[in-house]
Amino acid sequence: METRKFRRVYVWELPVRFFHWINVLSIIILAVTGFIIADPPAILSNKEASDFYWFGTVRFIHFATAYVFFFNMILRIYWSFVGNKFSSWRAFWPFSKKMWHNFLHVIKVDVFLANEKKPDIRDISIGHNSVAAFSYVMLFLLALVQVFTGFGLYSSTASWWLPKMFSWVVPFLGGDFIVRTIHHTTTWLFILFTLIHVYLVFYHDWLEGRGEVSSMFGGYKFVCDERLKKLEEEKEIEKPVDKEELEIIE
Repeated sequence: METRKFRRVYVWELPVRFFHWINVLSIIILAVTGFIIADPPAILSNKEASDFYWFGTVRFIHFATAYVFFFNMILRIYWSFVGNKFSSWRAFWPFSKKMWHNFLHVIKVDVFLANEKKPDIRDISIGHNSVAAFSYVMLFLLALVQVFTGFGLYSSTASWWLPKMFSWVVPFLGGDFIVRTIHHTTTWLFILFTLIHVYLVFYHDWLEGRGEVSSMFGGYKFVCDERLKKLEEEKEIEKPVDKEELEIIE
């Protein structure tokens, strides 16, 4: 059996990892509280309604988490201009021949589970593969839909300028009912994305063993030396490799 040398590559910087886990927690809280707001359960109690303000608490948690989600997204946009090449906005730009080649490769291998007769080492993605990059662009657009519709619905009862900036959304889209329907439907698209995302992360971690899961905790992935040499040849990374970014693991 062929023995390969792997290097530990620092892929996901600390701000990217913070963004990811804050996003995870925010989406879970927003989904749970959102479903309660959409269809509140009947809670029997002998207390007066004014003494039992549970629904108001649910709404407060939903709105507070929405602010966290919004500002977390702003910080991620900022980091796409100052972070490393794996978190840069260029990594999500789909209009290149190389990206489309990798896109077709991932569809063939991950979706149709087909084996390639002549595997190309360059198809190993260190950061996001092209399908993942495209899906994150779509997720960002869905996040914008949630921000606009969510703050649009909140604007009529808000007391400060940020939500009121979105007061035009409800009349523009045709009323509360349509906006709530869009907001609710987009939540289900987030849930669908999450299920597929979690499955593929564990699938790649099991299949490739390159630290796909642990990289979002520690930031490092394991990449074979042959792949890194290809990147050096294509001048996608500098040669010699920065020792702070790449650490050889025997």
